[in-house]
Amino acid sequence: MSKSLNSFFDASKYHMADISHKAPTFRQAITMGRIYVREIGFENIKNETLPKGDVLKLAEIAGVQGAKNCWQQIPMCHPLLLDHVAIYLELEPSTLSVAAYAIVSTTAKTGVEMEALAAVNAALLTLYDLTKPVEPALEIGDVRLLVKKGGKKGLWVHPDGIPEKLQSLLPTISERPMEAITAAVVTMSDRASKGEYADRSGVILSEKLEFYGAKINDYKILPDDPEPLTRHILALIGQVDVIFTTGGTGLAPRDITIDTIAKIADYDVPGIGELLRSSAAAHVPTTWISRSNAYVIKDTLIVCLPGSTGGVKDGIETLKNLLPHAIGHVQNKNMHG
Repeated sequence: MSKSLNSFFDASKYHMADISHKAPTFRQAITMGRIYVREIGFENIKNETLPKGDVLKLAEIAGVQGAKNCWQQIPMCHPLLLDHVAIYLELEPSTLSVAAYAIVSTTAKTGVEMEALAAVNAALLTLYDLTKPVEPALEIGDVRLLVKKGGKKGLWVHPDGIPEKLQSLLPTISERPMEAITAAVVTMSDRASKGEYADRSGVILSEKLEFYGAKINDYKILPDDPEPLTRHILALIGQVDVIFTTGGTGLAPRDITIDTIAKIADYDVPGIGELLRSSAAAHVPTTWISRSNAYVIKDTLIVCLPGSTGGVKDGIETLKNLLPHAIGHVQNKNMHG
């Protein structure tokens, strides 16, 4: 919806979040909750002797249905086509409880946290409904989001941690595609180099790279000047696998990063720049005037990202799985014979 139309309808008291211009990405959420059923309820659930039948199997089905019907229960929730829903129920004798876990996945413009929470709640309420004939003193609790993945923020894990049994089963948490890569980060900014403000994009870039397993061997802030940039880049060649720059990729007179590196590069890798722009353009239309690109000097890959924090986050999320393959080609051009 256009900005003018949005501003008109913003006067309404209730409206859905406008996700029209967002790009679909992989989304996943994992949730959990518990129902405390006391001794009589626990024994009946375990022995499948409840009056209404096997509650565990029915609760799994109810959880799947709850995820699919989430948008009908929560007024501002976007209807989503879900690619995967699964429920896992576990008897916990030490607390006379049943733990419910849900995972929901899809490719969409918005996350599936609410769908995963709806799944857990539907499963727990079904457990409640089928157990109350033998034990009315039931209690539902511990409902929370454990993990979510996708969108601009990438991977999020509950700050209190997740159950140990899940940690070893979740590739999303141990996913470190850049584990063996050494990197350097260069921030291009006149003002940051003078100390007029703190560098944010370079810090975030370093944090994202380390999160995905890369080792940062060098980090530097430089002014928007071709000479120091040229010297620094050439000094890093052969010392790291990949050099990331942030800033200086726009159209302003002081945006010299691309022109400077292009002059000293052996060749460019235009597909990386095209991928960066196309992946971000749906939610940041001005991406199309970015000159982000990648270059190779000898056996070192150089990736030039925008100077915005959002551009850096999007860039690493887009490239994290491609970069190891690209670096492999740069360092061994005959890797496929």
